[in-house]
Amino acid sequence: MNAPEPGIASGRDWSFDQLQRSYDRIEKIALHEMGLNVYPNQIEVITSEQMLDAYSSIGLPLMYRHWSFGKRFARDETLYRNGQQGLAYEIVINSDPCIVYIMEENSMAMQALVMAHAAFGHNHFFKNNALFRQWTDAGGILDYMDFAKSYISRCEERYGEEEVERLLDAAHALMTQGVSRYPRRNLPTLQDEARREAERRAEAERTFNDLWRTLPGRSGGTSGLSERAARQSLLGLPEENILYFLEKKAPLLKDWQREILRIVRHVAQYFYPQKQTRLMNEGCATWTHYSIMNRLHEQGFLQEGAFLEFLHSHTSVVFQPDFDDRRYSGINPYALGFAMMEDIVRICENPDEEDRAWFPDIAGNKAGLETLKEAWENYRDESFIRQFLSPRLIRKLKLFALHDDSRSDLLVRSIHNERGYRTIRSTLADQFDTVRMEPELEVVDVDLVGDRRLILQHRVHNGILLESGDATLVLQRLADLWGYEVRLEEIDAVTNAVLQTHEAGSR
Repeated sequence: MNAPEPGIASGRDWSFDQLQRSYDRIEKIALHEMGLNVYPNQIEVITSEQMLDAYSSIGLPLMYRHWSFGKRFARDETLYRNGQQGLAYEIVINSDPCIVYIMEENSMAMQALVMAHAAFGHNHFFKNNALFRQWTDAGGILDYMDFAKSYISRCEERYGEEEVERLLDAAHALMTQGVSRYPRRNLPTLQDEARREAERRAEAERTFNDLWRTLPGRSGGTSGLSERAARQSLLGLPEENILYFLEKKAPLLKDWQREILRIVRHVAQYFYPQKQTRLMNEGCATWTHYSIMNRLHEQGFLQEGAFLEFLHSHTSVVFQPDFDDRRYSGINPYALGFAMMEDIVRICENPDEEDRAWFPDIAGNKAGLETLKEAWENYRDESFIRQFLSPRLIRKLKLFALHDDSRSDLLVRSIHNERGYRTIRSTLADQFDTVRMEPELEVVDVDLVGDRRLILQHRVHNGILLESGDATLVLQRLADLWGYEVRLEEIDAVTNAVLQTHEAGSR
């Protein structure tokens, strides 16, 4: 008779044999019982200092050097050493294979939780969510970052660290405006991007020369178009991806500078889906680790002491302080995401009449996990909340909507009735919509014949203007890259009236 397989006990000690046995158990539950679809996993055990280093380089391995990463490392290390900030149990990389960093200081119970959470929860979400499939190249990101790091290092040796740093500073300042929200045709893979560097240089030189030789408004006509329309057609305007426009059209940039802008743009695009799906991604991973750890306990593999340790950690992760609690700092995405996953399963498996009225397509379908998988695949945070936040969960979380008007006192506009539920759900969804939360900027025109001034517009919604000081600083970075003057017009999204302007000149 075979001896029982040793399970996970409480305590700080663990071995790599225990880690492998636990991973095998978790993988069997995740793949065979839950039917998750994941990339192959690569588990890396690192120290707390290495975890801090991974924090500082925005979680990507093989990241190029920049002073901001060192600044972030020094800040986080000081807070961590002084006991003012903890560290995450893990960092997971959206790549193929999926890389999961776990800290050697974790207990065995926490190592199991991390593997369930990251290696299978996050991993499944990365591989299957439509935004990640559309915008990220998991199979190419590691090779591309290796290329990016070595390319920038060569530029530092050839052109000087100060010159490269100045360029990276400007590119990082524009990073949030360096993404394409709508897919372009025939998006190349990241491997192609690295291989085609030389081809791009030749093509960019040819099209760049054509651009500045062919100026609208001169002899030859413009086929009936206005001069502005002809310029916009020639330059592909309006363009929301400012880094892309500068990379292709800035008249004074050298080839190596354009390549670095392209690198920063690809990094920004890589993180674009994560900004739109944080609640869903963390909710998926938290619900997955909760299900797997409970299953390990049912099987007798997770012992009582370790199970209590897991429950304590899980409860802390999904804790949501009330709005009047001194610890309140907003909606905890882990708490709301996990609660919504649990609630969807309840609606599918054990609905009440209210659920059937609000969710007729899924209520009572007895397919909770399959419904979750479909949601993980097809939604982002904003649409997920708008579709699945239920009245029961609104009551449980004590959510309400405030109307904040500077001309009057705060008004509780939406309470717990049918109209109030819909308003609360819509208002909360808006808070997770990156389109609403980030300024809508576009390059709209360039003076090709005269002073080559670059003109941008910020479409203002709900009267919210850019902070003048920040706008001026970022605009100066933009002018440095463009090489000529830059003007930013803030216009009302409804009336198109110009509300405010900012200007900067190249240095």
